[in-house]
Amino acid sequence: MPRRRPGRLAMTAVAAPEAAAPPQRESLWQRIDRRDLARTLAVAACALLVGLGLTWPWPSVPVLALAGLVLGCWPIAAEALGDLRERRMSMELSMLIAIVAAAAIGEWTTALLITTFVLAAEILEDLSLDRGRDALTDLMSFLPEQVQVREDGGITTIPLAEVAAGQTVVVSPGGRVPVDGTVLAGTSSADQSRITGEPLPVDIGPGDAVHAGSINQVGAVEIRAERVGAESSYGRIIEAVRRAQSSQPPVQRLADRLAAALVYLALGGAAITYLVTRDLTATISVVVVAGACGIAAGTPLATLAAIARIARGGAFVKDGAHLEALSGIDTVVFDKTGTLTGGEPQLVGIRPAAGRDERELLELAASAEAYSEHPLAAAIVRGAQERGLRPALPDSFTYTPGLGVTAELGGRTITAGSTTLVPGPEAAAQDAAATAVHVAVDGRFIGSLLLSDAVRAGAPEAIRALHRMGLRTMIVTGDRAGTARPVAAQLGIDEVRAGLLPEEKLAWIDAERAAGHRLAMVGDGVNDAPALARADVGIAMGDGTQIAQDSADVVLVSSDLDDLVGTMRVARRARRIVMANFAGTIAVDLLGMALAAMGLLSPVLAALVHVGSETAFILNSARLIPGRSSRR
Repeated sequence: MPRRRPGRLAMTAVAAPEAAAPPQRESLWQRIDRRDLARTLAVAACALLVGLGLTWPWPSVPVLALAGLVLGCWPIAAEALGDLRERRMSMELSMLIAIVAAAAIGEWTTALLITTFVLAAEILEDLSLDRGRDALTDLMSFLPEQVQVREDGGITTIPLAEVAAGQTVVVSPGGRVPVDGTVLAGTSSADQSRITGEPLPVDIGPGDAVHAGSINQVGAVEIRAERVGAESSYGRIIEAVRRAQSSQPPVQRLADRLAAALVYLALGGAAITYLVTRDLTATISVVVVAGACGIAAGTPLATLAAIARIARGGAFVKDGAHLEALSGIDTVVFDKTGTLTGGEPQLVGIRPAAGRDERELLELAASAEAYSEHPLAAAIVRGAQERGLRPALPDSFTYTPGLGVTAELGGRTITAGSTTLVPGPEAAAQDAAATAVHVAVDGRFIGSLLLSDAVRAGAPEAIRALHRMGLRTMIVTGDRAGTARPVAAQLGIDEVRAGLLPEEKLAWIDAERAAGHRLAMVGDGVNDAPALARADVGIAMGDGTQIAQDSADVVLVSSDLDDLVGTMRVARRARRIVMANFAGTIAVDLLGMALAAMGLLSPVLAALVHVGSETAFILNSARLIPGRSSRR
């Protein structure tokens, strides 16, 4: 029977992200409310003594039994009174009725035992819910309160709340990274498992991005702060925790309605039992055996635990309603560039003209492009360096937007670009899946370089995993079909919709939803934001634009598509657990009430069935709580 008192999560989540201090892990003994434990033990002692015959001063109304019932029923009665004021039926009210009825017919030991079981069940429930809260608060325990920043040539220690974007933060070996940013100096390895789910330390150096909440392991590094406080990975996780704590998903509202319905059913069944049998003991047993606490408490526990497990695996869901929607998705829709692909061109092919060498072609092209800032030029230079080439710097350089570059090198003129800049019959040949940069020396065509936006590492396996889950996959992109279809073919994507403007994407999403499909849209760019907001569940890549992340319901912090698969699995598992709790609770209650009505369950046995089933269903939800080293 869930209590309406603030838990540890509520108290932690409302704290400002930049002021949160690492919470201390409490032992099981420390977690138990001493007053609750003392009350339960006192009532149990009263039940034992009354059961042994201590019925002073009157056997029919023992003072010890009355004292035990008043002490034990006080919190139950307070809950029941609050429910009556709100005109809401609850398990507290039904159990209070059963306890009072048992006492009224002189079943003092039975009334005390039922009270003891109810109080013990509340303690067990609180411990289970605390574990669910801990799974989330663990994610918020890795930032320091004080931060070292480099100012005026020296290092100053300031509160984390005062760190601003653009400042240089110094993190010593073993220290926690307090901001999202880019490494400026130093090399090290970082444990990012709490944020991205990556189980192994990641090497970092100048130019590498780091996340708040990571642990610097080896060397000191200097980091330029880019996102601090609520804008950092840490802050966004806290916001997700806050929303998960306060939101009530549809399945929770269903659980509350079902719990109330079961209480009404139990009271109605008890009334019918008494009218038919005139057996007060059987009547009381009918009320006692029915328990909906397993779903009333197990459902929010499953939601919190699932969100914690997903966050530990490298993503976060913004609230429980989105987690529930995610569990019912049948189609996953991907943008292409920056989502299925890395978002930057890669050198994928070298096609020298007859009599020309691949390395010569690439080296000359890289030399011509050395001063260009165009993404294709950077990909060519990077491709040459990866192949061990050392391109020379040109003597002069001219860039013509939309056409290409012309460079002078050692008395030769090198041109690299489109067919307009590099004419010739051989230069016209292109690969539909790639962009061709044609190269000529002194006006003579020497070959072409093919560049393409390479698929993300792990994307093929992620798509296969989604298919094994029975999900349909699609690409919806503004890119031309000649670029999108080869990517779809490489990954095994089911369908492709290419060449769509943002408003056409929205119209397509509306049409799919009208046809009965439930869509998750995965994207990263500004142009994806409307589609992310319109889909049943919007999923943004962590390395995408801020507007995409703000529009989305789920953010893949690590931008790893494997985390998308893990998120889908956890959401579905949470739904299965909740539905199993629903079905199990209904089955146990109906069977228990039937047996109780026939006189086959005494009130004490009915209480044992009630508490046992409640505990079983809460523990079933607790299976979702991630272990300290768990990723999923």
